[in-house]
Amino acid sequence: MNRTWWKEAVVYQVYWRSFLDANGDGIGDLEGLMLKLDYIKSLGIDVIWLNPIYESPDKDNGYDIADYYRIMAKAGTMEQFKQLLDKVHELGMKLIMDLVVNHTSEQHAWFEESRSSVDNPKRDWYIWKPGKPDGPPNNWRSYFEPSTWTYDERTGEYYFHSFAKEQPDLNWENPELREEIYRMMRFWLDQGIDGFRMDVINLLAKLEGFPDAEHPENIDYLGNNPGIHEYLQEMNREVLQHYDIMTVGEIPFVTPEDGLLYVGDNRKELHTLFHFQVADDMPTWDLTRYKEIQESWYEAFRHEGWNSQFLNNHDHTRQVSRYGNDGQYRVESAKQLATMIHTLPGTPYVFQGEEIGMTGVRFSSIDEYHDIAMKNKYKEEIGKGRAPDEVLHSLQPLSRDNSRTPMQWDSSKHAGFTEGQPWMQVNPNYEEINVERDLAAQDSIFAYYQQLIALRKTHAVMVYGDYRDQSTGEEHVYAYSRSLEGETWLVILNHSDREQSYRLPASFADRTTNARLVIGNLDRSTSDEVRNGTVRLRPYEALIYSL
Repeated sequence: MNRTWWKEAVVYQVYWRSFLDANGDGIGDLEGLMLKLDYIKSLGIDVIWLNPIYESPDKDNGYDIADYYRIMAKAGTMEQFKQLLDKVHELGMKLIMDLVVNHTSEQHAWFEESRSSVDNPKRDWYIWKPGKPDGPPNNWRSYFEPSTWTYDERTGEYYFHSFAKEQPDLNWENPELREEIYRMMRFWLDQGIDGFRMDVINLLAKLEGFPDAEHPENIDYLGNNPGIHEYLQEMNREVLQHYDIMTVGEIPFVTPEDGLLYVGDNRKELHTLFHFQVADDMPTWDLTRYKEIQESWYEAFRHEGWNSQFLNNHDHTRQVSRYGNDGQYRVESAKQLATMIHTLPGTPYVFQGEEIGMTGVRFSSIDEYHDIAMKNKYKEEIGKGRAPDEVLHSLQPLSRDNSRTPMQWDSSKHAGFTEGQPWMQVNPNYEEINVERDLAAQDSIFAYYQQLIALRKTHAVMVYGDYRDQSTGEEHVYAYSRSLEGETWLVILNHSDREQSYRLPASFADRTTNARLVIGNLDRSTSDEVRNGTVRLRPYEALIYSL
């Protein structure tokens, strides 16, 4: 396996509008991020992933871009961005940006031209279709709306949008459009950025003919369609291969075998990907299913692909609330989940606030939420006659706003995020959970993340080691080995709020006399060590042994 810097990196995701507000307008900004670069560096981070900062009307928090070459005023200026990039590089880190090229904002100049008339030169830069006698061109459902189609009275046709109606999809069949996208990508790479996280990149190709779906509620017809690999190979050929960068594709609806087509070493497309068999397909924790997911992706990728490891981001509820225990065992389960993410095969991602165990939130009214997907779904369900309280309660657990509340820096007003009125309410638990408090404690979640990341930098077995599940049939214990060049680490995780016993496989039992505890999330005395091939695990305990 080829060894590269992006395989060995740990990535920290900055959702800038919720990170730190430096100018008091209640919205995080680039200046605020610059003020906290030393904090990110102190964690041991190699790469910062910055969510979209481009000019946008902000209907979907920057994922509706109106101008690819300008910085959103809420975020800052191009000069500030260049200062930020320089400071990131001075600290020995790299920066990757979001690339959003499946769709633009309806306020983008391209779309304004496209919708102006049926014979405008940019009409074919987007997807326009006449409707059926009874409505839209087909029965497809979008991510955020009941239909992928919105009628435009000006020209009497429908335009296509995989997301909100304010986010019309680009027509990647148009070669002029593709070349304009490549020009934009070169512009940012020539500024010195270190790569792209590519938003829903597998949605670029559409099903030919746009046929009705037999089950429109299953929206996997939006992605992985014929032609997608030709587009990405062309993108690589025209742009990506000419820079020493990192590329990670956000790729929903994908199996391990299909995923390899995007990131295989000889495919000349992308370096790595996010798949969502966990975050989208596993609403609550299911250890048996999680083991199956890890095994299938490892086997598919072990010789010529590279995975990503994460359990939360700006689109998914914070991991300690969704997959851990954010009550009695918040600290223990936060550390346990971190142990898992940083020792499984692939590049680990840290979403801002994860490193101090920030939790999800429950706002009391739909008016307090900003998530466009949630608000549209709420409106749709109310329209069906459901009770408002029932709908709100059902949507709260997976609302994207769970992960978008402002970063909790200290116990002062608004958690030290802003001196103004925050754009979104701060989680009420900020007095208990904040960076200042974590940094002051030796056994904090933050300190544990530092240790894990430092181990990854000094032990190649964590990055490149062969993976093997050693806990088949265990309902609450996940144990696996990583082995490289004669070194074997055994990771043992209790994913429950009760004590568990784990009996080592026979092949390991005779090696425990020389076992060394590399790291654990709870204090252990010598009496807690392996006894007769069995390990007793406390609730949410995580252990890594070197055998």
